[in-house]
Amino acid sequence: MKILCIDRNHPLLIEQLKQHNFQIVEDYTSTKPQIEKIIHDFDGIIIRSRFPLDKEFLSQAQSLKFIGRVGAGLENIDTDFAQTKGILLFNAPEGNRDAVGEHSLGMLLAIMNLFRKSDNEVRNGIWLREENRGEEIKGKTVAIIGYGNMGKAFAQRLQGFECNVICYDIKPNVGDKNCRQTSMKEIFNSTDILSLHIPQTPETIALVDANYINQFQKPFYLLNTARGKSVVTKDLVIALKSGKIKAAALDVFEFEKASFESLQEFSSDFQYLVESDRVLLTPHIAGWTHESKIKLAQTIVNKILAHFNPLENKL
Repeated sequence: MKILCIDRNHPLLIEQLKQHNFQIVEDYTSTKPQIEKIIHDFDGIIIRSRFPLDKEFLSQAQSLKFIGRVGAGLENIDTDFAQTKGILLFNAPEGNRDAVGEHSLGMLLAIMNLFRKSDNEVRNGIWLREENRGEEIKGKTVAIIGYGNMGKAFAQRLQGFECNVICYDIKPNVGDKNCRQTSMKEIFNSTDILSLHIPQTPETIALVDANYINQFQKPFYLLNTARGKSVVTKDLVIALKSGKIKAAALDVFEFEKASFESLQEFSSDFQYLVESDRVLLTPHIAGWTHESKIKLAQTIVNKILAHFNPLENKL
């Protein structure tokens, strides 16, 4: 089988596939139109987020049997059209769930204990103790929206903090020993800390808007390590200014490029987030550890080999 790799990943991915007699072609520079002209010659394609695999692209991929996305989300792929063509979709949320769980916990501790503000003050010769008094996670209700690989990893890491962990998911019966599945009504009524772990879908785009935020009965902390388009930035800023949202930790942003490589817009609302000492920002790196790079690649290799193994088929 012939596989095209259009994004750089951990070397083990290519090394192991070659060991199993896959023919690998690497192309990290050609444009989408250029690759469209050659994709008909490939049985598989491995991507991260360089450009979307839309209907136009997939229509040219007459021989394509699978797409391997070295990451969690599939929003850059026209999944419905791919499935009508019988193309298998492999992604790797198992590969970076530990990184996301740890990053989420770290961001939560930082915003509840004013790490950014107090660190900056000490570096500038300002010593304020009472003004930087933090809050404890113990006794708080943490609500997780989306209880898949990432949500479960975060809930697991909250064990030991003696907090109440609840979740909402469109799938039934996903709760476990670390988290009780419940209704949005209870989440709106009880939440002290809200953490998003949802994929980007038509239903989740602009989910956290003014109407959604105002249904919470208590001021709350917001974490988003999922997808930036789930949160309406202008409504977040309004809620921060009013105190409805006590602080926010954001690893993803509404105006990120589809490739996640940079921001495509720098609005006045985003400038407020940059300047606020109640907001912690990281550049879409929650799942971006040295360990996750290995695990993401290995997960994709394992899934490909589970379905297509020319070396075993030859024996």
